[in-house]
Amino acid sequence: MKTQKTTLISEELKYEFFNVGTQEDVADPIIIAKFFNPSGAGTWYAIAYNEDKNICFGYVTSLGYDERGYFIINELESLSLPPFGLGIERDLYFKSCPLSEIAGKPS
Repeated sequence: MKTQKTTLISEELKYEFFNVGTQEDVADPIIIAKFFNPSGAGTWYAIAYNEDKNICFGYVTSLGYDERGYFIINELESLSLPPFGLGIERDLYFKSCPLSEIAGKPS
């Protein structure tokens, strides 16, 4: 079963990322967006976005260990996950919050 490709980064999100900047020197950065695997493990919390490279810096959980790092939006958008061929989704109800509210807690 093939599903329609999801666009994870909307124009509204691009605007939010632009307004908060890279947050490189922020001790407790704000998470702007949450992406998740609807059929299993994996949650990606986006803190910063580079539109030119279509990559995010953020906090990734439930993939064996939790860590901060980069993830490529094109790769997340191209995934077709078993058993139903679902793709990674953006949590449309997620509200921006400091990383400290998420880090170390179950997703």
